[in-house]
Amino acid sequence: MAKCKRIGILTSGGDCSGLNAAIRAVVHCACGKGWEVLGIRQATLGLMARPPQFIKLEIDQVDPLLTSGGTMLGTTNKGDPFAFPMPDGTVCDRSEEIIAGYHQLHLDALIGIGGDGSLAILRHLAQQGGINLVGIPKTIDNDIGITEHAIGFDTAVNIATEALDRLHFTAASHSRVMILEVMGRDAGHIAIAAGIAGGADVILIPEIPYTIDQICCQIKQRQDQGKNYCLIIASEAVRTQDGETLTMTNRLGQCRYGGIGQYLADQLSDRIGVETRVTVLGHIQRGGTASPLDRLVAAAFGVAAVNLIEEGKYDYMVTWQNRQVLSVPIAEAIAQYRAVNPEDTLVKTARGLGIYLGD
Repeated sequence: MAKCKRIGILTSGGDCSGLNAAIRAVVHCACGKGWEVLGIRQATLGLMARPPQFIKLEIDQVDPLLTSGGTMLGTTNKGDPFAFPMPDGTVCDRSEEIIAGYHQLHLDALIGIGGDGSLAILRHLAQQGGINLVGIPKTIDNDIGITEHAIGFDTAVNIATEALDRLHFTAASHSRVMILEVMGRDAGHIAIAAGIAGGADVILIPEIPYTIDQICCQIKQRQDQGKNYCLIIASEAVRTQDGETLTMTNRLGQCRYGGIGQYLADQLSDRIGVETRVTVLGHIQRGGTASPLDRLVAAAFGVAAVNLIEEGKYDYMVTWQNRQVLSVPIAEAIAQYRAVNPEDTLVKTARGLGIYLGD
C-alpha cells in the first residue's frame, strides 16, 4: 500500500477568484488517495510563525467554497522572506524560518499557488531548504509565460466587460467619453480582451504606444458618423504620451500604478472639449464569484498538482496548453514574461474591428 502523504498548500501574492476552487480540488483529489492536507495560513507567513499556522483541510470543509471568492487560507503580497522588513526599519533574511516551518509540519510536499513573483520566491526557498514544491499559476494579469490560462484572469475579464456593458448606456445617454481604467501590471491582457468583448472604441495597453491626437481623431470620426459617445479602456500600466509612468503613493510609502484614466480625461477635455468620466475598476476585478472557466481551470490544476506529487515530480508547475493540462519546470515557466505581442490574434482582431490601439 502506498505511503499516506502529508501535503501542504498555500496561496501567495494578490488574491483572485478561483483560488478556493483550486484548494477544493487539491483536497478532493488528495483525500481520495488517503492523504492529509494542511492549509498554510497567510502564505509563507504561516510557515514563519511559531508554531506554524495551518488548518487541516477536509472535503466537507472545502466543498461549499467552489463559488466563493478570495482565498480561505489568506495570502500576502508583502515581505520578501529573503529581505523581510523588520519593525526597526531594517531587513532580515527569514528564509530559514520558513524552511524550518515546512519541516516541523513533516510535510512530504508543498503546493504553492501564485504568480511569477511568488513562484520565484517559493522555488528559491525550495531549492535552499529541500522543499518538494509543485506550483499552480494564478494571476489576473495572465502574464506567466508558459500557460494559456492562469487562475483569476477570466473572471477579471468578465468583470471588466460587464463594466463596459454598463458604461455604454450612460455614455450614450449623456454624449460622453467614458474611460475605464483596469488592472494589468505591465501587461494589457485584461484591457484588450475586455475591450473587444465589451465593444470599446479605444483600447490602450502598455505594449503599444499611442497619441492623444489619434484618440481625438477616433472620437471625431465617431461624431461624424452620428455616434455621440465613445468608450475607452486603458490598462493601469499605460504611460502618458510622453512616456511618463503614472503612479500613486499611499501614506505608507507604497507605490502603485494609477492615474492614466484621469490623465486621458484631462487631455481629451483640453483638446476637443468633450465631456469625460473616469471609472477605476480596481480591486473589484479580483473579488467575487469565479467564472465557470476559472473554476474549471482551477479544478484541473488542483488535480494535476496532486498527481505530480504522487509521481514524485517536483519543481514543476502545472500549465494549460492546447486544451490540456501539462507540466513544465517552474524555472522555465517563470523565465518568460508574457506581455501582449503586437502580432497577437487579439491585436489583429481589434484592428480589424476598427478599434484604435495605438502606433
